[in-house]
Amino acid sequence: MNKFLSIFECTTGELHELMALTVELKQLYKSGGRDLCLNGKTLIMLFEKPSLRTRISFEVAMTNLGGHAIYVKPEDIGGIGKREPVKDMARVMSRYADAIMARTFEHQTIVDFVKYATVPVINALSDWSHPCQAMADVVTINEHLGRVKDVTIAYIGDGNNVARSLAFAAAKLGMRLVIASPKGYELDDQTIQMANGLAGGSVKQLSDPVAAVKNADIIYTDTWVSMGQESEKQKRLKDFDGFCVDGALIEHAPRALIMHCLPAYRDCEISDEAVESPNSIVFDESENRLHFQRALLKKLIADSSR
Repeated sequence: MNKFLSIFECTTGELHELMALTVELKQLYKSGGRDLCLNGKTLIMLFEKPSLRTRISFEVAMTNLGGHAIYVKPEDIGGIGKREPVKDMARVMSRYADAIMARTFEHQTIVDFVKYATVPVINALSDWSHPCQAMADVVTINEHLGRVKDVTIAYIGDGNNVARSLAFAAAKLGMRLVIASPKGYELDDQTIQMANGLAGGSVKQLSDPVAAVKNADIIYTDTWVSMGQESEKQKRLKDFDGFCVDGALIEHAPRALIMHCLPAYRDCEISDEAVESPNSIVFDESENRLHFQRALLKKLIADSSR
């Protein structure tokens, strides 16, 4: 592997290898051990969107592995692709660092970095894909259920980048994803066709949250208003009325585990009761961002330099 752009582009074998390495490194660090495979290595972290989990987990992961991470805000460099084109930035940074991680608005920005960089590039989030989150999610599901194959995830809410990444993960790893969204917010047909083209019946789009959670092992949701959509907030809150993951919805799948990629707007897309319920694995999911990204960095940087 020399990039991590989207789950769709990874083989099933690569995904299982990353999951296994995540578990191995998590156990090592939890037991007090250390793997300093990235000693002397540097990761450049480019952020167009601020983040709690992404920045801290990647920076801690690099530190854990003996490396160093440099946090770069858009204003530090005159904007990504504004003062100078991405193709120039990618080639310069490739001569300074061992890998580039970017959290951007437009997916094309990540694609351009991959095209011109000569070091591994990681998509830490784009408007089209959030692969690190989805992989932390499947690691968490495997921890709690002892499997990912034949697991049914009910995703309630906006058919966004997280839903898309989960769709590809479902198709690659033998899961089922049932999405419930209000009209106009469904996961796009192309993504559903791509996922079901990999494994028929992996992804289904519904409009009824109750029908979606029936027989679900996991109930998953995400914010209805992502960064960059603030002007749509009031309309979105109205349109998503009835799609909150709350006690009333959970009653239809009382044994399902509750997931949210955070940040959560409590009593909006998910109730405070749901986040704090015994079935919530939200914070295990958040912790596993660190463990997965530690594995990803080792795979991309240490293994690629051998």
